[in-house]
Amino acid sequence: MTRNYASVTQDNSIIGCAKIMTAKKVGSLIVEDDKKLLGIIAEKDIIWALVKRQDLNKIKVKDIMTRNVVSISPSDDIYDAIARMNRKRVKVLPVMVNKKVIGVLTMKDVLKVEPSLFELASNSLDIREEKDKFRRKKQASAGYGFVKEGICDECKEYEMLYNLDNRLICDSCKEMFS
Repeated sequence: MTRNYASVTQDNSIIGCAKIMTAKKVGSLIVEDDKKLLGIIAEKDIIWALVKRQDLNKIKVKDIMTRNVVSISPSDDIYDAIARMNRKRVKVLPVMVNKKVIGVLTMKDVLKVEPSLFELASNSLDIREEKDKFRRKKQASAGYGFVKEGICDECKEYEMLYNLDNRLICDSCKEMFS
Protein backbone atom coordinates (compact mmCIF):
# COMPACT_ATOMS: atom_id res chain seq x y z
CA MET A 1 0.00 0.00 0.00
CA THR A 2 0.95 3.61 -0.37
CA ARG A 3 1.18 5.30 3.02
CA ASN A 4 1.86 8.76 1.63
CA TYR A 5 -1.47 9.11 -0.18
CA ALA A 6 -3.04 12.27 -1.59
CA SER A 7 -6.06 13.59 0.27
CA VAL A 8 -8.37 16.60 0.46
CA THR A 9 -11.17 17.84 2.65
CA GLN A 10 -14.78 17.89 1.54
CA ASP A 11 -14.66 21.69 1.23
CA ASN A 12 -11.84 21.71 -1.34
CA SER A 13 -12.70 23.04 -4.78
CA ILE A 14 -12.78 20.77 -7.80
CA ILE A 15 -10.17 22.90 -9.55
CA GLY A 16 -7.91 22.50 -6.51
CA CYS A 17 -8.40 18.73 -6.68
CA ALA A 18 -7.47 18.67 -10.36
CA LYS A 19 -4.28 20.60 -9.56
CA ILE A 20 -3.37 18.18 -6.76
CA MET A 21 -4.05 15.15 -8.99
CA THR A 22 -1.86 16.62 -11.71
CA ALA A 23 0.97 17.54 -9.33
CA LYS A 24 0.95 14.17 -7.54
CA LYS A 25 0.21 12.19 -10.73
CA VAL A 26 -2.73 10.32 -9.21
CA GLY A 27 -6.20 9.55 -10.53
CA SER A 28 -8.11 9.94 -7.28
CA LEU A 29 -7.97 11.63 -3.89
CA ILE A 30 -9.11 10.40 -0.51
CA VAL A 31 -11.62 12.76 1.10
CA GLU A 32 -11.06 12.77 4.85
CA ASP A 33 -11.45 14.73 8.03
CA ASP A 34 -8.82 13.99 10.71
CA LYS A 35 -7.96 10.69 8.95
CA LYS A 36 -11.66 9.67 9.01
CA LEU A 37 -12.76 8.53 5.55
CA LEU A 38 -15.59 10.64 4.13
CA GLY A 39 -15.33 9.64 0.48
CA ILE A 40 -13.19 9.55 -2.62
CA ILE A 41 -13.03 11.81 -5.65
CA ALA A 42 -11.72 10.54 -8.97
CA GLU A 43 -10.85 12.03 -12.34
CA LYS A 44 -14.16 10.76 -13.73
CA ASP A 45 -16.05 12.77 -11.07
CA ILE A 46 -14.31 15.96 -12.14
CA ILE A 47 -14.94 15.25 -15.82
CA TRP A 48 -18.61 14.54 -15.06
CA ALA A 49 -18.86 17.87 -13.21
CA LEU A 50 -17.23 19.68 -16.11
CA VAL A 51 -19.66 18.19 -18.62
CA LYS A 52 -22.82 18.42 -16.52
CA ARG A 53 -22.33 21.53 -14.43
CA GLN A 54 -19.85 23.59 -16.45
CA ASP A 55 -18.73 26.06 -13.72
CA LEU A 56 -16.14 24.21 -11.66
CA ASN A 57 -15.37 27.24 -9.50
CA LYS A 58 -18.61 26.79 -7.57
CA ILE A 59 -18.41 23.01 -7.05
CA LYS A 60 -16.94 21.57 -3.85
CA VAL A 61 -15.68 18.04 -3.30
CA LYS A 62 -18.67 17.23 -1.07
CA ASP A 63 -21.01 17.96 -4.00
CA ILE A 64 -19.70 15.17 -6.23
CA MET A 65 -17.53 12.79 -4.17
CA THR A 66 -18.35 9.10 -3.85
CA ARG A 67 -19.47 8.54 -0.28
CA ASN A 68 -19.95 4.77 -0.27
CA VAL A 69 -16.28 3.78 -0.45
CA VAL A 70 -15.05 0.21 -0.58
CA SER A 71 -12.08 -0.26 1.76
CA ILE A 72 -9.74 -2.94 3.02
CA SER A 73 -7.74 -3.65 6.16
CA PRO A 74 -3.95 -4.18 6.18
CA SER A 75 -4.39 -7.80 7.24
CA ASP A 76 -6.53 -8.71 4.20
CA ASP A 77 -5.02 -11.01 1.58
CA ILE A 78 -3.79 -9.51 -1.70
CA TYR A 79 -6.04 -11.88 -3.66
CA ASP A 80 -9.05 -10.62 -1.68
CA ALA A 81 -8.01 -7.07 -2.53
CA ILE A 82 -7.91 -7.83 -6.26
CA ALA A 83 -11.24 -9.65 -6.08
CA ARG A 84 -12.81 -6.72 -4.23
CA MET A 85 -11.43 -4.21 -6.74
CA ASN A 86 -12.79 -6.25 -9.63
CA ARG A 87 -16.16 -7.00 -8.03
CA LYS A 88 -16.77 -3.37 -7.02
CA ARG A 89 -15.12 -1.94 -10.15
CA VAL A 90 -12.73 0.32 -8.29
CA LYS A 91 -9.06 1.06 -8.82
CA VAL A 92 -8.27 2.31 -5.32
CA LEU A 93 -8.97 0.78 -1.91
CA PRO A 94 -8.41 2.91 1.18
CA VAL A 95 -6.64 0.86 3.85
CA MET A 96 -8.41 1.30 7.19
CA VAL A 97 -7.52 0.64 10.83
CA ASN A 98 -10.00 1.58 13.55
CA LYS A 99 -12.05 3.60 11.02
CA LYS A 100 -9.01 5.71 10.11
CA VAL A 101 -7.23 5.80 6.75
CA ILE A 102 -3.62 4.66 6.99
CA GLY A 103 -2.93 4.30 3.27
CA VAL A 104 -4.32 3.31 -0.10
CA LEU A 105 -3.91 0.20 -2.20
CA THR A 106 -4.08 0.49 -5.98
CA MET A 107 -3.87 -2.16 -8.67
CA LYS A 108 -0.55 -0.56 -9.61
CA ASP A 109 0.72 -1.16 -6.03
CA VAL A 110 -0.36 -4.80 -6.22
CA LEU A 111 1.31 -5.39 -9.58
CA LYS A 112 4.56 -3.74 -8.43
CA VAL A 113 5.06 -6.32 -5.69
CA GLU A 114 3.35 -9.25 -7.39
CA PRO A 115 3.55 -8.93 -11.20
CA SER A 116 2.38 -12.53 -11.58
CA LEU A 117 -1.10 -11.34 -10.55
CA PHE A 118 -1.42 -9.26 -13.73
CA GLU A 119 -3.10 -12.09 -15.58
CA LEU A 120 -5.57 -12.66 -12.74
CA ALA A 121 -6.44 -8.97 -12.66
CA SER A 122 -6.80 -8.60 -16.43
CA ASN A 123 -8.65 -11.90 -16.93
CA SER A 124 -11.31 -11.10 -14.39
CA LEU A 125 -11.84 -7.69 -16.00
CA ASP A 126 -12.30 -9.30 -19.43
CA ILE A 127 -14.64 -11.97 -18.09
CA ARG A 128 -16.75 -9.43 -16.22
CA GLU A 129 -16.95 -7.15 -19.25
CA GLU A 130 -18.12 -9.98 -21.53
CA LYS A 131 -20.61 -11.19 -18.91
CA ASP A 132 -21.99 -7.65 -18.53
CA LYS A 133 -22.31 -7.20 -22.31
CA PHE A 134 -24.19 -10.48 -22.62
CA ARG A 135 -26.56 -9.58 -19.76
CA ARG A 136 -27.27 -6.10 -21.19
CA LYS A 137 -28.01 -7.58 -24.63
CA LYS A 138 -30.38 -10.10 -23.08
CA GLN A 139 -32.17 -7.39 -21.07
CA ALA A 140 -32.46 -5.12 -24.10
CA SER A 141 -33.98 -7.89 -26.21
CA ALA A 142 -36.47 -8.61 -23.42
CA GLY A 143 -37.59 -4.98 -23.38
CA TYR A 144 -36.01 -3.88 -20.15
CA GLY A 145 -32.59 -2.78 -19.07
CA PHE A 146 -30.89 0.41 -18.16
CA VAL A 147 -33.04 3.53 -18.00
CA LYS A 148 -30.39 6.21 -18.45
CA GLU A 149 -26.93 7.28 -17.42
CA GLY A 150 -26.55 9.38 -14.31
CA ILE A 151 -25.76 9.37 -10.59
CA CYS A 152 -26.76 6.24 -8.68
CA ASP A 153 -29.16 6.97 -5.80
CA GLU A 154 -27.29 4.48 -3.62
CA CYS A 155 -23.52 4.81 -4.21
CA LYS A 156 -23.50 8.22 -5.95
CA GLU A 157 -21.34 6.91 -8.84
CA TYR A 158 -21.98 8.05 -12.41
CA GLU A 159 -23.11 4.85 -14.15
CA MET A 160 -25.80 3.31 -16.32
CA LEU A 161 -28.89 3.37 -14.10
CA TYR A 162 -31.72 0.89 -13.64
CA ASN A 163 -35.12 1.55 -12.13
CA LEU A 164 -35.54 -0.60 -9.04
CA ASP A 165 -38.55 0.20 -6.86
CA ASN A 166 -38.65 3.76 -8.25
CA ARG A 167 -34.99 4.32 -7.41
CA LEU A 168 -32.32 4.82 -10.06
CA ILE A 169 -29.41 2.60 -9.11
CA CYS A 170 -26.33 1.25 -10.87
CA ASP A 171 -25.68 -2.37 -11.74
CA SER A 172 -23.43 -2.98 -8.71
CA CYS A 173 -26.02 -1.64 -6.27
CA LYS A 174 -28.81 -3.47 -8.12
CA GLU A 175 -27.02 -6.75 -7.42
CA MET A 176 -26.92 -5.94 -3.69
CA PHE A 177 -30.69 -5.44 -3.60
CA SER A 178 -31.62 -8.37 -5.84
